[in-house]
Parts: sequence; C-alpha cells; structure tokens
Amino acid sequence: MSLRDRLQRKDILVAPGVYDPLTAAMAASAGFEALYLSGAAVAYTRLGQPDIGLTTASEMADTMALIADRVDLPVIIDADTGFGNALNAQRTMRLYERAGARALQIEDQTYPKRCGHLKDKSLIDAGEMVGKIAAMTEARQSSETLIIARTDAIAVEGFAAAIDRANRYLEAGADVMFIEAPRSREEMQSISDTFEHRVPLLANMVEGGQTPVTDAADLEGIGFSIAIFPGGIVRALARTMQDFYGSLKAHGSTKPFQPRMFDFDGLNAELGTAEILARGKRFEQPDG
Repeated sequence: MSLRDRLQRKDILVAPGVYDPLTAAMAASAGFEALYLSGAAVAYTRLGQPDIGLTTASEMADTMALIADRVDLPVIIDADTGFGNALNAQRTMRLYERAGARALQIEDQTYPKRCGHLKDKSLIDAGEMVGKIAAMTEARQSSETLIIARTDAIAVEGFAAAIDRANRYLEAGADVMFIEAPRSREEMQSISDTFEHRVPLLANMVEGGQTPVTDAADLEGIGFSIAIFPGGIVRALARTMQDFYGSLKAHGSTKPFQPRMFDFDGLNAELGTAEILARGKRFEQPDG
C-alpha cells in the first residue's frame, strides 16, 4: 500500500524516527507501517553534531539507500530546506526518490536551517517556498511520492502567519501539511479545525520540545493523520550509551550491564543472521 493510500484511512500513521539500517530493521520488527528518516538523528549519529543544518543531501540520500536495501517499508525523509533554491529542491527530490524515499518533508526556513524546536530560526519568503513546492511537484517521478510542506512560522511570525503560509503551500501542491512546534493543545486543535478535512496533517513529537508530547490515539482524536517521533531513538540510545560507558569505566567489564544488552547470539537472532546465511547457501555451487 502506498503512503497516499494509507493516509486515506482514519487511523493515524505512526512513523518512528530512524537513522540507519539497524534502527530501521528494529522498528520494522516492532510492527510499524512506515519510518521517518530524521535529519536531526543523522546529524546526531553520523556527525556527532546538533541539528543546525550541517548534514548534506548526499549524506541523507546515502543513508536512505542503505535503509531501503534493508527494509521494505515506506520512508518519509527529512529534506530540510531542499538544500538551496527551487532548482536545488528539484535535485533533492530526484536524489531522494531514486534512493527509495516515499515522501519528502521540506521546510520554509533559511539555509542553513536549525531544529524546529530551537530558538532564533529565520524564514524565507512564502513565495519562495511556494516555488520550491511547485518545483518539487514537477520533478518527482511518481505521483505516489508525497511532498510534506512544513512551516516554522509559529516561532518567527506567529500562529496566524503560520496558518496563512500553510494555506499557500497547500495551494502550491503540498500533499501533507506540517505546522511545526505548536505550543499548546489549543493550537494543535486550531490547526486541525482549519485543515483536517482538506489535507493530511503531521504532528512532530519531540521530547522536551515546544509541543506537548502526547500519544498517537490522542493525536488521532485531535485530527492528525501522521505522528512522527523523530529523535526519540537517539535520545534513548544516548542515555544508554552514557550509562554503558560509565559502567564499563567503573567496573572494567561489561558484566554488570549485560542484563540491559543483547548478547552475541541475541543480536544475531534479531538481525536474522541464520536466515540470511541460509539464503546465501542457495547460490553456492559445488566444485566439479
């Protein structure tokens, strides 16, 4: 089922954040229907840097291709600002689509951007963003590839301006609307009241961010169609890393930490190592 068809259903689509094939495979095993390849999570894990626009389109596309080779789930990919003007946005569309993405999220921040829940963001003119959306619509190879338009205007220009921008982006051809960082449940409900019956809505759940974190059932009740939890896995793993390395330094061994770990066989079982090796044996030809 394509993402476009899936979003016709009333029940909300939960897309957990992933950043590499391992997290994608583990999320797929947990039973999710779609994944979100987070630019922030790639910055955290691949660069060891904050989400301030340091990742490149090629780094994201390379990661996308590796994930598509490992799991057969639709992936929503963070395209940041399209990495430049409308022509750059078109190139990003072609690059990501070839890598296997099924939806691209583009935002109206200036380049380089920063995390939508950080302060001191700045925006491009709404007309420039409209042009980027139109350019991406023209460049995509498949009508099943969705364009998710994100506006960060709440923090910069106010809530009313964010609604105005979202209306313009919808008219330009956006398939899904993402109004970043609403500050209250009331603002989330107002977004839904304005757009719910016109376009699928995406909610971004960031632990410690500007938007109150709530569960998928509640977001569905408000009127959202997609819930992403983009950086949660990195925050969980970073805390585990801190505990693991602290324990190893203190004890000189991993033994005290082993109840919180997969052992060698356990991880191989999760990865399906035996099944993969068995598939490989089918292609072995005996000598002579």
